[in-house]
Amino acid sequence: MLERHRNKEAAATIAEISAQYDRIALVFQGGDALGAYQAGVYQALADAGCEPSWLSGVSIGAINASIIAGNESSRRLQRLEQFWQTISGRKVWAYTPEGDIYRDIRNRTSSWMTMAMGQPGFFKPRNPNPWFEQPGAEGATSFYDTAELKNTLESLIDFDILNDGKKRLSVGAVNVRTGNFVYFDTEKVRIGPEHIMASGALPPAFPSVRIEGEYYWDGGIVSNTPLQYLLDQEEDRSSLVFQVDLFSARGVLPRSMPDVLSRHKDIMYSSRTRQNTDNFKRIHGLKMRLLDALKRVPKEQLTPAEEALIADYSDAGLVNIVHLIYQHKGYEGHAKDYEFSGTSMREHWETGLEDTQRTLRHRKWLTMPTNADGVTIHDLHREDPT
Repeated sequence: MLERHRNKEAAATIAEISAQYDRIALVFQGGDALGAYQAGVYQALADAGCEPSWLSGVSIGAINASIIAGNESSRRLQRLEQFWQTISGRKVWAYTPEGDIYRDIRNRTSSWMTMAMGQPGFFKPRNPNPWFEQPGAEGATSFYDTAELKNTLESLIDFDILNDGKKRLSVGAVNVRTGNFVYFDTEKVRIGPEHIMASGALPPAFPSVRIEGEYYWDGGIVSNTPLQYLLDQEEDRSSLVFQVDLFSARGVLPRSMPDVLSRHKDIMYSSRTRQNTDNFKRIHGLKMRLLDALKRVPKEQLTPAEEALIADYSDAGLVNIVHLIYQHKGYEGHAKDYEFSGTSMREHWETGLEDTQRTLRHRKWLTMPTNADGVTIHDLHREDPT
């Protein structure tokens, strides 16, 4: 009883802190099977009464974000669970013995099954193989068919709720023809299952998705993290941003070829989030210093352009970025992003839940920035968690 009371008090405190911001944003990186970690992050935030008003994602992050944005609050976790139980529902082994070596073998078996059989409710192999298709044929440009994913999304997401404006959703994709990165944003377009599928259409596994005469691939080809888009919007609004990454830019020196493949994937898909956030903080700080300098100039000596800068920078919102990064286990290997076993899914989900709960215990990490830059960045795995 006492513990439940403490949890309620903690949730009330976090909700009170988060209410000080103009918006709470939840940003999801791509990472396929690792995406269950993001579901655990959302569960912890929801339990703490820290509901996001803006969700943004790429690839599997776009799917998770869309399920959250496309359901009433009472059904969001249930729908997330349905999605992950559906795509991770295939049994690999009846029993896995204790020990990393057995887990490694089981994970290899699971990833091989994904390549050979696809995943329920998600994708299945092309038959015939695309190598034997004629150029221009429907199945000539991808190894898997994702029609099942469309059915899954339509069964789990209420697209009227998703587009009703109560929560903002943006998902990133790449125009195949131009190579330009685009965001489908509910403030600008009505998002349907095709927009979500486009964000996760990673070639050559998945086919491009046609939207209004153009074809789109997975946004992770250009940037696996949609944080920059969010930071570039409405700079006059204060923001508490939870950035959730599935690949870590930092890691240990590889000692084998599997280690090399795994480390290469981490670096390639981490999208240098820390570098981007550090650059944002530096640029925001320079703006504040320029504002301070311009305010010292007599008004009659200011040019119209300088007066416009003062007006613009005076409205710059405070930004607090809380960064959560999945730390992969030694037995996961380079196939961790397409190893969809139920055991791994539950482990990823629980890790996301625990990491976020530990982060939320640091109330000062959630408070409004008070430094001169107007930007703070916190990372559970970079800072002392005590």
